[in-house]
Amino acid sequence: MAKITREKFKTYGNVFDNFTIRKLFELGSKGHFSELKSPVSIGKEANIFTAEREDNSQVIVKIYRLEACDFNRMYDYIKYDVRYLNLKSKRREIIFNWAQREFRNLLKAREAGVRVPMPIHCLNHIIVMEMIGSSEPAPKLKDLHPNDPEKFFSIVFDYMKKLWLAGLVHGDLSEFNILNYDEKPVFIDFSQGTLTRSANAEELLLRDCKNIARFFRKLGLDLHAQDMFDEIRLQKS
Repeated sequence: MAKITREKFKTYGNVFDNFTIRKLFELGSKGHFSELKSPVSIGKEANIFTAEREDNSQVIVKIYRLEACDFNRMYDYIKYDVRYLNLKSKRREIIFNWAQREFRNLLKAREAGVRVPMPIHCLNHIIVMEMIGSSEPAPKLKDLHPNDPEKFFSIVFDYMKKLWLAGLVHGDLSEFNILNYDEKPVFIDFSQGTLTRSANAEELLLRDCKNIARFFRKLGLDLHAQDMFDEIRLQKS
């Protein structure tokens, strides 16, 4: 493995704070990637990049923005998650746990048989994960509608049911957080995902159902969010 130098990461000084640069260097030194490449998404709460590894494969690096994140909104969501009931409302602690929760949710979703990016490593506010796509990241469902909406929806709905049976709800599911990769869905952005034992789990599940029903109705399917919600919930009865 080629040696990663601190100087290489100093070039990001006009993009990231010093703490983030140190953590990127640490991840690079451990072989998780050698260089950040193209930005996939620059958002209010997180910046997402493709990154190259020493074997020329690519990964996704998601970096939560320490100063720009709405940590109060994050806390309003995470405080209901039974895994984080003792979390204090301190900015960095919330953001670090927010990233950790997304990492844990991705692992749990994969174990449930849901297609998601494979999580590789989480360090503080940075997550390294599999890049879904070949030479570039796969498009989101909002940007590439399926050729067979009914078949695509059936897989999406099956994934939603698998998540619930595994004790997890996505919490922010929509055409913005599903990739269309080779006409099959891949769920992404699990930071709002919570356990079904959490107080707001059913509220989040119903919202997911409403978002998915709304989108696929536009593609011609006859769907009702309440029916979806009931079918998912009745699995555990």
